[in-house]
Amino acid sequence: MKTNRRNFIKAAGIAGTGVVTGGMASCAQKETPAAEIKPQIWDISENKGSQVFNMSGYAAPKLDVVRVGYIGIGGRGMAAVKRMALLEGVEIKALSDLLPERVKEAQEYLKKRGMPEPKVYADGSQELWKEMCEKEDLDLIYIATPRDLHPSMCVYAMESGAHAATEIPAARKMDECWQLVETSEKTKKHCSMIENCVYDFWELLILNMVRQGFFGEIVHVDAAYIANQINTNLRKDLEWRTREFINRDGNIYPTHGLGPACQVLNINRGDRMDFMVSVSSADFTMGKEIEKRAQEDDYYKQFIGQWKLGNVNTSVIKTVNGKTIKLQYNVGNPRPGTRVFWVVGTEGIAKKQPFPSRISKGGGWVSEEELTALQEKYTPPIIKIVGDMAKKVGGHGGMDFLMQWRLIDCLRNGLPLDMDCYDAAAWSSIVPLSEWCVANNSVPVRIPDFTRGGYKTNAPVDVEMARGGGNTGIKQIIRFDDDYF
Repeated sequence: MKTNRRNFIKAAGIAGTGVVTGGMASCAQKETPAAEIKPQIWDISENKGSQVFNMSGYAAPKLDVVRVGYIGIGGRGMAAVKRMALLEGVEIKALSDLLPERVKEAQEYLKKRGMPEPKVYADGSQELWKEMCEKEDLDLIYIATPRDLHPSMCVYAMESGAHAATEIPAARKMDECWQLVETSEKTKKHCSMIENCVYDFWELLILNMVRQGFFGEIVHVDAAYIANQINTNLRKDLEWRTREFINRDGNIYPTHGLGPACQVLNINRGDRMDFMVSVSSADFTMGKEIEKRAQEDDYYKQFIGQWKLGNVNTSVIKTVNGKTIKLQYNVGNPRPGTRVFWVVGTEGIAKKQPFPSRISKGGGWVSEEELTALQEKYTPPIIKIVGDMAKKVGGHGGMDFLMQWRLIDCLRNGLPLDMDCYDAAAWSSIVPLSEWCVANNSVPVRIPDFTRGGYKTNAPVDVEMARGGGNTGIKQIIRFDDDYF
């Protein structure tokens, strides 16, 4: 990561603050009391001035029918098309992908379900998706492409008059994060990440319990994304994933753990992330795996010596209100996948994984009978309304379907989105900030206030309530069998 020279000089204290190695050594020699040593928090993001329009809590005009265009019909995109086809009040109007065969598959699927045939934008052109944005009258553009394309596509979608929903993360650089915020505020179009873990059943249960004060005041959250992706990240047919990792080190996929943590801590809605430190282990597996594969396949020779991502990245975040988040990322070890989600309050805690998920009140884990009673009492309305159908449809246990249902529910009923442009920017900013922090010996780095002061009065998100008024429903499933997805 490169940083602005002016900010670098200011943050490093070269003008005489003494916050450099020699200065710290001098402080130690003079036996300065620890309480008087205040290390500098580096700021690598330009101040973006005042908020133009507050998108937090903004309810766009109701849409009787949500006209959707898709960019990217790969694995994630195709599954999203199929789930969206089940929702009433949705028209899938256009599909765009580099590979015509993918779009054809989606067309045939929709035709089979008795839906109108969408317009196709797929001839191998890298820029054809822009034509779709310009020509089609769309309300929502759903982006399921490689990560480096997310920010530019979101901006183009909003400037074309549509709301944007994108796979994660929404951006990879600080200026891209700010661009998402500025464009959303300027156009008054939503820019939301498609972060499914916010809609997992346990996370929604705990969020509802937090809102009702069961755990007291939340003071800390442990969050993580841990998965054995050694093979996935080196697949030839997913070369973009390999290139996403090489020559980078930090937490480059933070939002699965961070999203639910930010929801329970009311980040951007009463509190905000203030600064972070991030440290990575060395890589002990992926480089060796690349070298091993290169002995049998010349394809992998191009990546020898380029994998820099450490096996485990650990970041610690502190909020303005004094709360903390521990965020971990590990995709390079042969270990069971887990999304650590421990919510620590003044009166109790909850943990998701390792399974079984448990709740503690007053120091001990509640019994299975007590846990069942708590689930019956605190299961939020959104799960009661859509949970059974979500489990049948599937998609990471149903949370994918729940996520899409909720998105359409908000757009059709004129409700604020659960994840807005400030969340997209703040959660995604951990990517470049962690990379910069790791590259600079893990010194503290400032997390910008993307709300530009709005967080102080923004109301907490009410995703667990699902107060849609019944405007959205689910189409009758014509055929639901093993090949449905």
